[in-house]
Amino acid sequence: MGIFSKKVIRRGNRIRVLVVDDSVVIRRLVTHALEEDPALDVVGAAPNGSIGLERVSQLNPDVITLDVEMPEMDGLEMLRRLRQSSNSHVRVIMFSTLTERGAEATMEALSLGADDYVTKAANVGSLDRSMTALRDELVPKIKQFFTLEGDHGAAQSVAPRVAASGLEPVKPAAPANPGFRPMSPPRVIAIGVSTGGPTALGTIMPTFPAAFPLPILIVQHMPPMFTRLLAERLQATSKLKVSEAVEGAVVEPGKVLIAPGDYHMRVLKNGVKTTVTLDQGPTENSCRPSVDVLFRSVEEAYGPATISVILTGMGYDGLRGTEVLKANGAWVIAQDEATSVVWGMPGAVVKAGLADCVVPLEGVVPEILRRIGGR
Repeated sequence: MGIFSKKVIRRGNRIRVLVVDDSVVIRRLVTHALEEDPALDVVGAAPNGSIGLERVSQLNPDVITLDVEMPEMDGLEMLRRLRQSSNSHVRVIMFSTLTERGAEATMEALSLGADDYVTKAANVGSLDRSMTALRDELVPKIKQFFTLEGDHGAAQSVAPRVAASGLEPVKPAAPANPGFRPMSPPRVIAIGVSTGGPTALGTIMPTFPAAFPLPILIVQHMPPMFTRLLAERLQATSKLKVSEAVEGAVVEPGKVLIAPGDYHMRVLKNGVKTTVTLDQGPTENSCRPSVDVLFRSVEEAYGPATISVILTGMGYDGLRGTEVLKANGAWVIAQDEATSVVWGMPGAVVKAGLADCVVPLEGVVPEILRRIGGR
């Protein structure tokens, strides 16, 4: 099994959840929201990290929902100790607030080994609306890590499927040729990533050489503020210039632009320059920014001179954009299942027959460098 293989939940069993939060109201709200789903079982709760660690040993949960600010032991310290313990395999989803402080704490939690996060609902009105908002965001993020054994013993993913999206299934492309095929000299790298993305990007970005000759465009599914902090963290460890994209930013060699939270990022040919344009158009695949939006615009601006990369993430955002890129001669790299926190986005591309190569995370940059001839 890979290091991030989904845990199989046997028939008749449920995903065991531990809720750790110092607010009685939040603990009850989360418990009620989760227990409405027949696949989930809230096995316990704890008001701080110290008691939370005790509960982990006693209750053997599959997932922990974890608040950051708590008395005695906060969420970050609990997470740090959990990842050093014999229970380090337990999935952890952080609760975050849409504030500067909340975003910073969440980024720190992800660097410590949290698997994902949800943002606390704010100003949503009634208790029913709060529960609905929480359930709609939290339940899919819990389920993405597990596979449910079906009636006949077959393992079935409990994460959202492409077929459930209302999209027509993608017709598989011809089997990819793993060898080199004629293509336009690459002029841009386009990357799409979601769950597990900050850690994945934090792993690969420092390995790009200082003289890397192409621009890199990234869509990471994150809210406002989070994307800016992500860019700052990556800049601190990268040899390239990394920043959150702004309207009119020039796409140029050695520059990394990350789509800002809640904005689609597109690129436009503007004479001899290519620039970024941002908008708050309708979500695609329930996402804004959307990988599909970026990939379609990259195809229009660069055509076959594109290397597209799909990294770890829940869902299927990037599938349609990859289909367009591949049909016009771009080279498609997908992260493998073993090194993906969630093999949703790259898995959808691979299963559709669109990936030219499937590599572990540490193989992504070497593959890019190979495609551009080691420049």
